[in-house]
Amino acid sequence: MSGKGGGEPLVLVMMGVSGCGKTTVGRALAERIGCAFKEGDELHPASNVAKMKAGHPLDDADRAPWLDAVAGWIAEREGAREWGVISCSALKRAYRDRLRRAGAERLRFVLLDPDEATLRARLEHRRGHYMPASLLDSQLATLECPDPDERILRLEGTGSVDEACDKVMAWLRSENGDGGHTDQARL
Repeated sequence: MSGKGGGEPLVLVMMGVSGCGKTTVGRALAERIGCAFKEGDELHPASNVAKMKAGHPLDDADRAPWLDAVAGWIAEREGAREWGVISCSALKRAYRDRLRRAGAERLRFVLLDPDEATLRARLEHRRGHYMPASLLDSQLATLECPDPDERILRLEGTGSVDEACDKVMAWLRSENGDGGHTDQARL
């Protein structure tokens, strides 16, 4: 599978709460596929960044322009028939459905879902990011676990980056061969 013509091009959304590894795994996966990677946090309006930096959680109204920008990036890949990987928390079903409208059948989600202790440890050691560890509780409270009808691979997010990429690549191969149906069992 390659971004250079292997299989039907897809766009992958690496999703989960802050500190789950979506950027790290997403970059590695895009490199492996040979496609564009977009850090979804770069698409937040300045007002969102300021609000999070101040320790205030975003609400649905705050997230709306950001989700529109993420959807725009997805739609660009869709229109160009290109592979792409983007990081986006996509915490609620409504947010994921909004993104699906931009990517239709070619959009897949990968939920990185480490336990809370792992997330807290990662956030406490992370440097240079505007999202404070104090907002983890609000993100965990907002996260709606995917429904069975969503095309989402759920990973524990505690293994190595290479292991996560291997699991995603295997899932994508099975997705191409099974008509898009998969279960959400933790791998």
